[in-house]
Amino acid sequence: MSDAQSAGAVQSPAAATAPVAEAPAQPSGESENVTPAAADSGPKKMSAAELKKQKQAEKQARRAQTKAAVPAQSQQNGPKSQPKDNIPRPMPIRTRPSQTNEPMPKEVKREPKKPSPKKTQSLFFGHLINQPRQHSMVGASKDVHPAVLALGLQYSSYTICGSTARMVAMLIAFKAVIESYQTPPGNSLARHLTSHHLSPQIDYLRSCRPLSITMGNAIRWLKDVIIKIDPSTPEADAKRDLVTEIDDFIRDRVTVADKLIAENGFKKIEKGDVVLTYASSSIVEKTLVRAHKEGIPFTVIVVDSKPLFEGKQLARKLSDQGLSVKYLLITSASHAVKQATKVLLGAHAMMSNGRLYSRVGTAIVSMLAHAQTLPVIVLCESVKFTERVALDSIVGNELAPADEILSESERKALLPLKDHLPDSLLRKLGEKEAEGPRKPKTGEVMKWIEGSDNLQMLQILYDVTPAEYINLVITEYGSLPPSSVPVVHRLSTDKW
Repeated sequence: MSDAQSAGAVQSPAAATAPVAEAPAQPSGESENVTPAAADSGPKKMSAAELKKQKQAEKQARRAQTKAAVPAQSQQNGPKSQPKDNIPRPMPIRTRPSQTNEPMPKEVKREPKKPSPKKTQSLFFGHLINQPRQHSMVGASKDVHPAVLALGLQYSSYTICGSTARMVAMLIAFKAVIESYQTPPGNSLARHLTSHHLSPQIDYLRSCRPLSITMGNAIRWLKDVIIKIDPSTPEADAKRDLVTEIDDFIRDRVTVADKLIAENGFKKIEKGDVVLTYASSSIVEKTLVRAHKEGIPFTVIVVDSKPLFEGKQLARKLSDQGLSVKYLLITSASHAVKQATKVLLGAHAMMSNGRLYSRVGTAIVSMLAHAQTLPVIVLCESVKFTERVALDSIVGNELAPADEILSESERKALLPLKDHLPDSLLRKLGEKEAEGPRKPKTGEVMKWIEGSDNLQMLQILYDVTPAEYINLVITEYGSLPPSSVPVVHRLSTDKW
C-alpha cells in the first residue's frame, strides 16, 4: 500500500465523525495533488480558526436578517419598542458595603405655602414678639421641681424683679433641686445631674422669662462646679458640697460685694448733694441708706417710667428710712437733671465694650446728665459683667407684657372710643348690634388692641448707654472706668 492510500485509510474514521460542512475551494495548484482515495473519503476536516470564522459569519447573517425585519414590522404596526440590543441601559451604581441598592427617592417639589394673614410685626423688634412666655404650670415638664415651678410663675408675674434678686432666688431653688436629687443606677452625679436634671429646670425658667446676664453667669459657674466633682465622692457628700458652694457664692458675690460697693459708693455723696437715680436698684438703695445713716444730709430724686414703675417702691422704701425724696416721671427728667448734682445708677449688666445695659430710660437720663456735666456713677457687682458686646438695644432685649403698658385709668379713658371702632373689628370680636348699646369694660380695651391688624403695643425693658456717658463704675474690686470692665470680668471668672 502506498503512502497516499495509507493516509486516506487513517483519515476516513475521523472524517466520518466530523460535522458536515462545505469544504472551501482550493487553489488550482493544489487540486493536482489530491488523490482519488482522499476525494472519495468525505469532506475535509476544518481547523479551529476556520470554525470560528464560520460561526462569526453565521452570526452576522442572523443580525442582518433581524435588522431587515425590524423596519418592515415598524411600518406595519407603528413604532412600539426598540430591539432589546439597542435599549439604553443605566450604568450600575457603585455603593459602599454599608449602603443599600435601593434607588434614591425623587425630590418632591413643594409648592410655597401662602402666608397666612398675620398682624404686622414691628420693623426692629419683630424677632422679640414671638418669645415664649409661660404664665402657668400647664405644659411644664414632669421633671421640673415644685420649687422651680413656683419661681417661674414669680418671674413671669414680675413678683421677683431685678437681675440680682432673680439670680439669688434661682440658686436657692436649685439647692432644693440638688437636695432631692438621686443618681440613677449606672450613672455618675457629675454627668447626670447637669444634663438630665438641671436642664429641664433651666428650660422652664427660660420659658417664663428670658434669663438675665447674671443668671447665665451663675448657671455656668454651677455647671462648672458640678463637672469637677470627683466620681468617687459619695452622693451625700457631693450634694452637701454643692449646697455649700451655692451658699458661698451668694455670700461672696452678692452679700459681701454689696457691702463693699455701698462702702465705696456712699463716700461719693457729699453734704448738700441732690442725688438723682432712675427706676429701682437694690445696691443703689443700700448705698443711699448707708449715706443717710452716716449723717450726710442730701436729697434724692427718683425718676421713673413705664412699664413696671419700679421707682415707686424705691421712693417708698427711702422715705420710710427718713430720706428726703422727690418722685418724678421720665417726662420731667430734663428738669430733674438741672436740680441734681450727681447721678447714681444701677445696672442689669456691664458689657465688655464698657456699655451699660439697664432698664429702658437709663440712656436718656445719662445723656441728659452728661449735657449738664453731671458725674454719672454706676454701682454694679462683678457678677453682672459679661464678655458680650452690645452696640444697640435691638438685637437682644425683652418685651414687657402689653397689660403693663396701659394702666387702669388709661383704659377707662379709652372706653368712649368704642363707637369709633371699625365694623370689621367689632365683628371679629363677636360684638353684635342686636344686643343694643352696652357699657364696655376696661378689660375689653386690650382685646381691641390685640384684635386690630394695624395696631400693636410694644414696650422694651432695656436699653444700652454708651461708655462715654459713664464716668465711673464702682464694684467690689474698687472704682474703675468703663474700659476696665473686661479686665475685672477676667479676674472674677478666674476665681471660679
